[in-house]
Amino acid sequence: MFMGKLDSKVAIITGGSGGIGGAAAILFASEGGRIVLVDLDSDAMESIVADIGADQAMSVVANVSDAAETQAYVAAAVERFGGVDIALLNAGIEGVISPISEYTEEMFDKVISVNVRGVFLGLKYIMPAMGKRGGGSIVITSSTAGIRATRGMSAYITSKHAVIGLMRTAALEGAESNIRVNTVNPAPIDTRMMTSIEEQWGLPAGDRSNRPLAQRLPLQRYGEPDEVARLMLFLGSSDSSFCTGGVYMVDGGVSAGQV
Repeated sequence: MFMGKLDSKVAIITGGSGGIGGAAAILFASEGGRIVLVDLDSDAMESIVADIGADQAMSVVANVSDAAETQAYVAAAVERFGGVDIALLNAGIEGVISPISEYTEEMFDKVISVNVRGVFLGLKYIMPAMGKRGGGSIVITSSTAGIRATRGMSAYITSKHAVIGLMRTAALEGAESNIRVNTVNPAPIDTRMMTSIEEQWGLPAGDRSNRPLAQRLPLQRYGEPDEVARLMLFLGSSDSSFCTGGVYMVDGGVSAGQV
């Protein structure tokens, strides 16, 4: 009988309709996990649930920056599958590309609300549920933007630095309950977000011939969502049982030095 890395484990995935979240859902399900997708795009989530199977996956429409809706998606996971063992706090938005002097306060607040408050609320309400199961693993999606900067993306850069601080605090606080907390820090990944950023730079939509960020990576390409998902699987499973408080790069070598 096949025994997956996540047999009987329940995984909440925020940003579950996106490229990385969707890839993680499919991979985690293939390893026996029971999946709770959380996002605002119900149609996209339901498509993923259909691919996995409704007996093994469900979706919850929720705004991750809202406390009541966060409590509701955690409660839904507990009610349907009995608890929470793994959480991928993956929901995030890029905001706009604009100098700080021109960046609107409203957009700054929106990015911080989703990318930072959403992670804080996830930690706040998921960690007690995990503690009742004897522990678990939380993986927060940061970015290479969490360890370096890019002009014009002040809110996004700030948010991805901030979640590393949240992760380190949560790792210390969660250790006594056997809750491990880490970040994954992708370089540009071939998703909707990167297409949006490229279009804001004025590159033609869908043009794959001129991808300036890819040219800055030692591997000379964008990553694929499943390449991030495989690192998430390692951190979510017992394979990483002694890993907590860590910043894990999946970045094509860009953090190795200035290129």
